[in-house]
Amino acid sequence: MTALAFVSLAVWLVLVFGRGGFWRVAPDLLPAAPSPVAGAATVLAIVPARDEAAILGGTLPTLLAQDGASRFHVLLVDDGSEDGTDAAAWHAAELAGFGERLSVLRGAPPPPGWAGKLWALQQGLDWAREQGAAPELVLFTDADIAHAPGLLRDLLAERARHDAVLVSAMARLNVASAAERWLVPAFVYFFRMLYPFRWVNDPARRTGAAAGGVMLVRRVDLEAAGGLAAIRGAIIDDCAMGRLLKRAGPVRLRMSPDAVSVRPYPRFTDIRRMVVRSAYAELRYRPERLALALAGLALVFLVPPLAVLASAGAARWAGLAAFALMALSFVPMLRFYGANPLRALALPLIALVYAAFTAESALQYARGRGGAWKGRIQAPRPRRGGEVLR
Repeated sequence: MTALAFVSLAVWLVLVFGRGGFWRVAPDLLPAAPSPVAGAATVLAIVPARDEAAILGGTLPTLLAQDGASRFHVLLVDDGSEDGTDAAAWHAAELAGFGERLSVLRGAPPPPGWAGKLWALQQGLDWAREQGAAPELVLFTDADIAHAPGLLRDLLAERARHDAVLVSAMARLNVASAAERWLVPAFVYFFRMLYPFRWVNDPARRTGAAAGGVMLVRRVDLEAAGGLAAIRGAIIDDCAMGRLLKRAGPVRLRMSPDAVSVRPYPRFTDIRRMVVRSAYAELRYRPERLALALAGLALVFLVPPLAVLASAGAARWAGLAAFALMALSFVPMLRFYGANPLRALALPLIALVYAAFTAESALQYARGRGGAWKGRIQAPRPRRGGEVLR
């Protein structure tokens, strides 16, 4: 245990002091635009929506009300909904007085090789081209995101400051239920550990990522990079987009309390399904990567408390130091979400829960149910001869 405790401490020293300050939230917040952006561009917002009738009334009007672009229009792509999503969108727009700003496109089922969300977005781009009004910028945003006034201006200003090909804002997720309060801050913390925002925003580094809830993209750069077809099968579409576009120019990834996801996850099983859908995709469906990930989680998050509780002498002190670094690094994220900082002491148990979710994600993939979302299997397991198990 002594050796493991010191290795874990060494890892935490590297994480806290050498991984892009991933734990520091304040420097990564999207700055507010001091004034309207000069030479504002035309913007088309494309919203993929599959069975989202229940939430559009609270989110779509906030998007339609955005300003700062020379011309702004919203296209909602109804991705095979069965709950009246299209009618709910029109009702919400008319009620808010923005009916002229909205178009609704009934999407077609995704062809083989395309993930559902990316296919919906592609149909939106095709629609714009057919209308003869291809925009300078495209705002890809999810149906569950509520946009505070001025958010589009902030995105446009950030893009102009850095001449960025992509600006994305990680939305503040819902933390109303007990499950959300315990698990959601850690979800964002782990994402930032994998993709330190400072590294993503550094043109000299190869790290590319984005936050799929809000992504402002320069259309010509997306087309030059191969378009959405280049990442058509990606389950984690936002990070795929970030990697693709970082080859084309600067990308900016920020956090913003002005973009809020209203999608509820009232039970632990709801969050489990959300994580299980994509966790194994992050590991590229490779068993050896799964084994390394689980071993890494154990070393980083479980060894420190075990060393404190079950060891003595140097091992205990090393475990205590590692545990302190772990807990303190989690506190800024807890404060961002208004949670009690003492919850940082539970991070090892929370990490164990996420490890179980990751293992289940691999199991679901092996069963041919990878990427399951709203009745759609998006990552079927390949079989010999090129067939897939559905």
